[in-house]
Amino acid sequence: MGLAWGMTRISVSVDGIAYVDEVEPRMLLVHYLRDRLGKTGTVVGCDTSNCGSCTVHLDGRSVKSCAVLAVQADGHEVITIEGIAKDGELHPMQRAFHESHALQCGYCTPGMIMQSIDLLAANPDPTEADVREGLEGNLCRCTGYHNIVKAVLTAAADAKAAR
Repeated sequence: MGLAWGMTRISVSVDGIAYVDEVEPRMLLVHYLRDRLGKTGTVVGCDTSNCGSCTVHLDGRSVKSCAVLAVQADGHEVITIEGIAKDGELHPMQRAFHESHALQCGYCTPGMIMQSIDLLAANPDPTEADVREGLEGNLCRCTGYHNIVKAVLTAAADAKAAR
């Protein structure tokens, strides 16, 4: 049985699980993750790549999944907010967000966390200004960012102490 007309076959690893699916070439990665795979932690905030709520990691780098086509993930690895905890333990960034009270409504939190992980991968010892600049593309309408920045700096300090 071949592909349905207008469909493209993709092979993608999402949160460590391999998937082979047929998708419309214009399907956005965010819709593939949410609608096909049930990864609803990746939220749709704006559909215009302005808010960053849909941020995931594609081959280890943060991307706004509303600005990436599912076919562009073919042959690649995607990690969502649901895939960062290990063995029932929160990821250190999730823990820092929790301990720093870095959320209010929580809508932006998955994207903020995913962007923050990438930020620290690129700059493990950031200043407050580095964190604010690194999170520029992720919007929060509730918190005023203070505790989000605090959480990222806390996660950085914890990682440094563990080294």
